[in-house]
Amino acid sequence: MRNDSPDPIADPAGYQQHLLGLLGDDDPAEVQSSTAASVRALLRDAGTHASDPPEPAEWSVVQCVAHMTDAELVVSGRYRWILAHDRPPLMGYDQDRWVDELHRPPEPAEELLAVFEPLRAANVALWYRTPEERRDRLGIHAERGPESYELTFRLIAGHDRFHLAQADRALTAIRAS
Repeated sequence: MRNDSPDPIADPAGYQQHLLGLLGDDDPAEVQSSTAASVRALLRDAGTHASDPPEPAEWSVVQCVAHMTDAELVVSGRYRWILAHDRPPLMGYDQDRWVDELHRPPEPAEELLAVFEPLRAANVALWYRTPEERRDRLGIHAERGPESYELTFRLIAGHDRFHLAQADRALTAIRAS
């Protein structure tokens, strides 16, 4: 993995706890609703350095945004499968492979945001219109086992915070070099 979080395959529970710890007691819908603005601010700050990786095996700011966009695509399906089906299987994916295979050469950040922002808005709207008693519906994640809609939604909020911080660290490292 190209980050310093626990390996989600080797330590699924640790990975979940890491992301939930980043969310803390904050409202996951509020966190997710603010992510696009945070990404845009980070990209403005990065300027011409947005696509520069700090090290050959590390993600640039734009690659972090690409991964967040991929994650939003994946989780969009997971939310809907969980809510519409009984205990559906939820496929895992190799985040590094997706970034390497789907985002080379890196596309402009605006193209990524053109996908991320409407998906995120639709997913937050789905959260708000889903009755609380349905948020405990489960899907069976291929690597982590049973995950409820609510847990999945909370995890993605922590995921946002993790990768925003990773992108910020990448930018700081680029500027220091």
